Amino acid sequence: MKLKIDNPALFTKAIELISDLVLEVRIKINEFGLSVVAIDPGNISMVSLKIPKSAFSQFESGNDVLGVNLENLKKILKRVSKTASLILEKKENYLEIKIEDKINRLFTLNLIEVEREDKEFPEHLEFSSKIIMNSQDLIDSIEDCLVVSDACSFIIKEGKFIIESKETNSARTEFSSDEAKIDAEDCHVRYSLEYLQKFTKAGKQFPETILKFAEDHPLRIDFISEHLNLSFLLAPRVETED
Repeated sequence: MKLKIDNPALFTKAIELISDLVLEVRIKINEFGLSVVAIDPGNISMVSLKIPKSAFSQFESGNDVLGVNLENLKKILKRVSKTASLILEKKENYLEIKIEDKINRLFTLNLIEVEREDKEFPEHLEFSSKIIMNSQDLIDSIEDCLVVSDACSFIIKEGKFIIESKETNSARTEFSSDEAKIDAEDCHVRYSLEYLQKFTKAGKQFPETILKFAEDHPLRIDFISEHLNLSFLLAPRVETED
């Protein structure tokens, strides 16, 4: 197995975001490309990373599975500059990571057995609401809600998308069709801000965020670019209404 990425910034950032949720993952490489699916230890969220074969300038692989400690991988990837290329090559029980720049550097990462059961990211879920919006607008709304609470509500009402937190104090942001693409039915569902804050960090790398949700349903968040898809699934928070 040997992969080369000429612009590894998005891959590096994606690994950093996933490491906020899980410590160890299986990285799968097959004829279609590279993928990761993982569930956080609390079984509250799920993440999927897909990088198609076309994103790599060199791609040599059969069906490989790499068990890695994300914290260790993240530390190595932080050494990759914006102008560098990244080469990943499996050799026996370790992953050789080569950084090609003005000076070539070489790291080795020990591969591990990841005990967690393999899961598929659920593509069959149906949602009554789909929002496509500016990523920074979503980040700002989540940050507003964190000022007053640890959870927020996603509300569809009269064709508008509302993000709202209510405790002793409150925060509320309202989007119309002028600020976001809204294809949705009326609903009201509540999610953890701790997880939303982790997910929306990806928005700094993607101009648009796609949100899909429904009453008493998980939230799906998609970040999509030409060479990388990053998706999150978050269980609804069940508690007393705002």
